[in-house]
Amino acid sequence: MLSSKRFIPDFAAILLVLLVGAAAGAAPPGTRPFSARWEKDIAKYEQADKTNPPPEGAILFLGSSSTLRWKTLAEDFPEYKVINRGFGGSVISDATYFADRIVIPYKPRLVVLQAGSNDIALKKSPEQVCEDFKDFVKKIRAALPEARIAYMSINPAPSRWNQREAQQKSNQLIKDYIAGEKNMDYIDMWSCFLGPDGTPREDLFVADRLHNNAAGYKIRVAMVRPYLKDVTKQSAAN
Repeated sequence: MLSSKRFIPDFAAILLVLLVGAAAGAAPPGTRPFSARWEKDIAKYEQADKTNPPPEGAILFLGSSSTLRWKTLAEDFPEYKVINRGFGGSVISDATYFADRIVIPYKPRLVVLQAGSNDIALKKSPEQVCEDFKDFVKKIRAALPEARIAYMSINPAPSRWNQREAQQKSNQLIKDYIAGEKNMDYIDMWSCFLGPDGTPREDLFVADRLHNNAAGYKIRVAMVRPYLKDVTKQSAAN
């Protein structure tokens, strides 16, 4: 007869692998990929693409809930063809996982990625966040070598102010990486959301103190617009 004690540590080990894998955005062998939790959201985008195909050569905004909630995106940039592909509380590795379905088929001239805050909230290290971003860049570059990539940095928010050190380190690592690459931009969203006292401005966020209100999105528009102009000039020159 087998002793039950033998199975207790085995079960604990399996549980630990599942938890660590989920936090890292990875999946243990034989399990459903962590990113697959967004399958329904991505399928909705694909269905919409069948009835109303997005234009090629547009500017693609990709990322987590702050992108998803950017409902005025087309109105904010009427002079450009823009596509919004934000989904829930996604992390950078989710964007990489679904790039074959909601990035590459559109052949965008510019991809603006907004992600990273959820990564830190899931206890990923700043170094891992940067590595995940590098993986995203590699995925896009392999299929769309001419596309420009812009990273919209993690912005401070009242509800995650206690995570600011890790957030800022992630931003700096990604900024340094981008500085050594070609055809990439770093959009600094940090200081523009801080008040005179050096803390996040409460008046720029909705009740959850995490997502921007209309005033907060106006700031996003102002910070992003110069980079859209730059890529337009570059496309015209080519």
